[in-house]
Amino acid sequence: MKLSVVSPVYNAERIIPTLVERIENAVSPIFNDYEIVLVEDCSSDNSWAVIEALAAKNRHVVAAKLSKNFGQHPAIMAGLSLATGDKIVVMDCDLQDQPEEIEKLFKAMQTGYDIVLAKRSNRQDGFFKKLFSRIFFKTYSYLTDSKFDNTIANFGIYDRKVIDEVLKMSDYIKSFPLFVNWVGFRTTSIEVVHAKRAEGKTSYTYRKLFKLAFDTIISFSNKPLKIFVKIGMLISLISFLVGIYTLYKYFAGEIKVLGYSSIMISIWFLSGMMITITGVVGIYIGKIFDQSKNRKPFIVEKTVNYES
Repeated sequence: MKLSVVSPVYNAERIIPTLVERIENAVSPIFNDYEIVLVEDCSSDNSWAVIEALAAKNRHVVAAKLSKNFGQHPAIMAGLSLATGDKIVVMDCDLQDQPEEIEKLFKAMQTGYDIVLAKRSNRQDGFFKKLFSRIFFKTYSYLTDSKFDNTIANFGIYDRKVIDEVLKMSDYIKSFPLFVNWVGFRTTSIEVVHAKRAEGKTSYTYRKLFKLAFDTIISFSNKPLKIFVKIGMLISLISFLVGIYTLYKYFAGEIKVLGYSSIMISIWFLSGMMITITGVVGIYIGKIFDQSKNRKPFIVEKTVNYES
């Protein structure tokens, strides 16, 4: 049995040697055959030079460099496409996902599961990042009529057949945890120790997090369209009832001059609703346009220690 450990790398030149050392120390007693697939997402530091040097000395390190910065989830998908293991671990490179927990994940898998997810019961992230994550998953769960746990991210161990199905998904917007949730299979989660970031700070600004959340929701759910249809129908019903009431008052002689303010408020309100609904429809059409281009979600520029 061969294990692949896939980790996307961005601006982590000082962490990479420690990451590789700790992964090897964690998996070598369990697996005779293993590989560490590091996908460098076009960092602004010397991450690629460090990875390339490690791969030149260590046959277990498979290095891949993307042609530009495609983002974390496309980088994960790139790593999965290069991984050759029977079991595959996905983890971040900042050592908040601790390699020493891989053994625990693998033992849980041996009890009959195809997917074992790492549950970060005590997340070592900032307050606002945890709050944003909680809000996103609550919103996403509502819009997709499914359940998601905000303490679970990418870290986990996956059977080969699970990854094969994930790689078949041709969605232009990539979100690895949501792909895993969609494909199904026998899944469980276990609690792991979540560490503080080894060095530096996350590259995910709040603007990037919001964009990722927005793109993910639009790509994986059409419920916003249904919500606006319901809102439109409700407004139409209210308008109809108000119209009947106004006609009653008019014929009863209670209305002498129609109010300018109420007319203007109605016009602005209904115009705003129509513009918003049109905008939401336009966003979905834009996503369909992006998908129809059929562009690659990532391009691997070069590899080391990888044989097709």
